[in-house]
Amino acid sequence: MPKLIKIKTIKDTRGSLGVIGEDLPFKIMRTFFLYDVTKERGGHRHKSSTQALICLNGRCDVNVQTQTEDTKFSLQDNSTCLILDPEDWHTMNNFSNGAILLVMASEPYDPKDYIYEPYR
Repeated sequence: MPKLIKIKTIKDTRGSLGVIGEDLPFKIMRTFFLYDVTKERGGHRHKSSTQALICLNGRCDVNVQTQTEDTKFSLQDNSTCLILDPEDWHTMNNFSNGAILLVMASEPYDPKDYIYEPYR
């Protein structure tokens, strides 16, 4: 079941510092980011990989389908992190100009971990 968590942010006269790591429900084993996106991304779920998504710049939508419901999350605040469980089928689209989506995963890349069929 997808869930939003707030990222700890420390602000002072020098600027802001976002801290993530111990707030995640998993150890980070893979990190990647999407940018200059022109078409829908994702379109899968996983067998074992949990993911954390943060839109570092701009905005994008993450559409999540579970066995029982469909939910759309608009990520546009870099102090918010969306946690996706392995069974959360998801797509990412509507990237604004200059959007950067950071993804942290609990597992290294394995093509056998991907399931491409949506629930509906």
